[in-house]
Amino acid sequence: MTGPIGVFDSGYGGLTILDAIRRELPQYDYLYLGDNARAPYGPRSFDVVYEFTRQAVHHLFERGCQLVILGCNTASAKALRTIQQQDLPQWDPDRRVLGIIRPTAEIIGSLTRSRHVGIFATEGTIRSESYDLEIHKLYPDIRVTGVACPFWVPLVEYNEADSPGADYFVEKRIRQLLSADPLIDAVILGCTHYPLLLPKIRRYMPATVNVIPQGEYVARSLRDYLSRHTDLRDRCSQGGQAHYLTTENPDRFREQAQLFLRQPVEVETITLG
Repeated sequence: MTGPIGVFDSGYGGLTILDAIRRELPQYDYLYLGDNARAPYGPRSFDVVYEFTRQAVHHLFERGCQLVILGCNTASAKALRTIQQQDLPQWDPDRRVLGIIRPTAEIIGSLTRSRHVGIFATEGTIRSESYDLEIHKLYPDIRVTGVACPFWVPLVEYNEADSPGADYFVEKRIRQLLSADPLIDAVILGCTHYPLLLPKIRRYMPATVNVIPQGEYVARSLRDYLSRHTDLRDRCSQGGQAHYLTTENPDRFREQAQLFLRQPVEVETITLG
């Protein structure tokens, strides 16, 4: 049985991950699911994020996906391990669920010289310390400093990323991070919305600091993963198509998808839970 590669996010930011993956691996079919009706996941508890993510992954499996990417940092931080350890063995041990934190952690060692790294992310991802844990497993010598950016997601979703008002919120968090550790020379954008703020982030970030969006590294990691797991690769259908699911209003999804993907999409509304 073959099926599309599933990409799940609580909202719209995962579209930046899907976009990067499709540029790297255009031959595959993709099925994107945004749980937009219950977003944001960032402030929710571990148990709630796990249950919502579990429902979404199960739905994508029912649609034929053999592999699901959690294109959401909060879901990757709070739900991935439990789904991999508890649910996959019961559902189908041959299918896979992967997150987006580890691929970024793996690459960071080659992107910092000072060994001082910053993370911009949602409150939930920062509190989980998932980046700290993953980075320290691979690079115990790297110091990680995280800053939560609660207003950045609304700025993107309300199409204010290019507005003058966004400058205040972006500059404030950059100052906060660099005050906490002036030796930082690499910053991970640990939320999939944040790449849409890149022009402003780069405006206020010192030129000596490497700003790292996740998409390209997640895409390269997935390419390598599929090259090593040929049995799974052969079960991912290759028609070059992408389809979209949302738990919210389809008009709202189409409007946001235009922001993130710069192209119109057709979307189907579903119910989870």
